[in-house]
Amino acid sequence: MTAFGAFTRAAVAVFAFVAMVAAIFAGSNYTTRFYLADIAERGQSTLRLSVAGLDGVLSRFDYLPGLVAEDPSTRRALTEAGQTGIVQKANSDLRTIADEAGVAELFLLDRDGIVVAASNSGEPDSLVARSLGYKPFFARALEGAIGRYFALDPRSGSRGYYIAAPVQSADGIVGVVAARVDLDPIESAWTSPVDEILVLDRNGIVFMASQSDWLFRSLKPLTETARTAIAGTRQFAGREIDTLNAETFVRGGIPLIAVEDGKKVTEFLIQDMAIPDTDMTVSVLSRTDSARNQAFIFTIIASLLTLIAVMFLVFLWQRRARLLERLMLQREAHDVLERRVAARTASLNEANARLISEIAERRATEAELRKTQEDLIQAGKLAALGQMSTALSHEFNQPLAAIRSYADNADILLERERYQEARDNVGRISSLTDRMAEISKHLRTFARKPDEKTEAVSTGAVVRDTLDLLNSKISASGVDISVSVPEPDICVQAGHVRLQQVLVNLVSNAIDAMRDIPDPVVSIGVDRAGNAGEVTISVRDRGPGIADDAAAQVFDPFFTTKEVGEGLGLGLSISYNIVKDFGGSLRACNHADGGAVFTVTLQEAVPTGQSHDDAEILNATRVAAE
Repeated sequence: MTAFGAFTRAAVAVFAFVAMVAAIFAGSNYTTRFYLADIAERGQSTLRLSVAGLDGVLSRFDYLPGLVAEDPSTRRALTEAGQTGIVQKANSDLRTIADEAGVAELFLLDRDGIVVAASNSGEPDSLVARSLGYKPFFARALEGAIGRYFALDPRSGSRGYYIAAPVQSADGIVGVVAARVDLDPIESAWTSPVDEILVLDRNGIVFMASQSDWLFRSLKPLTETARTAIAGTRQFAGREIDTLNAETFVRGGIPLIAVEDGKKVTEFLIQDMAIPDTDMTVSVLSRTDSARNQAFIFTIIASLLTLIAVMFLVFLWQRRARLLERLMLQREAHDVLERRVAARTASLNEANARLISEIAERRATEAELRKTQEDLIQAGKLAALGQMSTALSHEFNQPLAAIRSYADNADILLERERYQEARDNVGRISSLTDRMAEISKHLRTFARKPDEKTEAVSTGAVVRDTLDLLNSKISASGVDISVSVPEPDICVQAGHVRLQQVLVNLVSNAIDAMRDIPDPVVSIGVDRAGNAGEVTISVRDRGPGIADDAAAQVFDPFFTTKEVGEGLGLGLSISYNIVKDFGGSLRACNHADGGAVFTVTLQEAVPTGQSHDDAEILNATRVAAE
């Protein structure tokens, strides 16, 4: 089957190649004629416009010689040419008429062809007294008709169109009035990127052209008779007329001309139209290379589409053969596959059972891990509470001793009936009990295991409660506390007790980091972050900062830089997880001016009234006071 398929593909490839070559040869001639016809239609439009434009310009001046010939002063200039005043007036009139009509020259000739008066009289190249009797337009006008002639002006080298009319009198024709129209401005307006415009005389000589290299060259060799006639009329002012290297032929009913310019041969489609009332012809030469290129591209595309269609059919046929072969193989492998599926199903069922058991174990492990984390947080709080117990016992002993002293003094004052002073002692005792209740409040809330919900928490209140709780440690260490809390207060989404635990840990660590630093200062700042809706709480010390090797693991559990016995290394890890539970972040870095900075970033919250934690704190304060 494989060998047969290879043979079939080779046969189809040969067939497709032969079909494509045949399509190229068959479609080339048709598409070429089609695109050449399109170019011919466009060229015909250009030809009509060119002829109409040129004829319109030339016919605009047909009236002028006849109108001037009917003027009596013109006849007098011819019949009384010996009178200077009459000739001068004729020169002036001709100059005025030529300027107003827009012709290059206007002149008057007698029957011998001598110019009697001209619009350019008095100028260096004036026609006055010159003989133009050899010009064909003069002979035509003497016959009583309108003479028209295209010729090159030997003085300026510009191409002109001459129109002449006879001057009639009672004795017959006494002279000729002629006008010369400059054709150079007309030629300069011929601009076409694809067509060449030519004006040919009766001998096929290019008199006007959009291609300046073709001027005064004939499309076909001139006969000796034509050359003699041209020399006699001085039509081209003695210029040598060369033959343009061109070949005219007809292909498929379409007239074409091939012009050789140097080593390059350009093919044109040629179309002609005569200018009315003249012996001149306008020819439009349209380049055929674009048509042939389009025809070739179209033929190639059509051939490729044919080839693609054939190859697609072959592809469908081969695909069907492969599909049948595949069905046979599938039937052979079906039984083997069923046996393998049965074996794999048993192993998958066993694997599913193991997976379900592992999922249950993992869930239990996650629950145990969360409970352990909560217990670690509480253990860390209790450990911190134990560290503070010694300092707090001093805080309680001082008020108790003072209370006893004030109570004894009050008893003596009452015996002496000094009631006002006794009342003052009782007031001092009441103030001291309030102080002890405040300390007890913080101890109760700090040791309490909080619930998991978050709410709007006042940052100012948390900072104040933290400093109250650490008051004894702050006093014992001699640390100066710098607090920057904005007004009005800013609230964050957190839990009061857990956020206070984080700040207690951060401030306590900052105090410990400056044991050997003179004039220690801890800065606590609250501010809105650059990102909208975020608040930062920063704690900065003036200690040695965080070492480079410790920066990456500062929040790892059981990592500590303190001496043995001074900490478990759980404080920052617990604080990090607490802040993360709030949806915030805890970062540590070294300040540019020295010391370490710990920054807590939380979402800002709108106060919604008194929180559950605040109610518990007030309740604890009331119980302590009782």
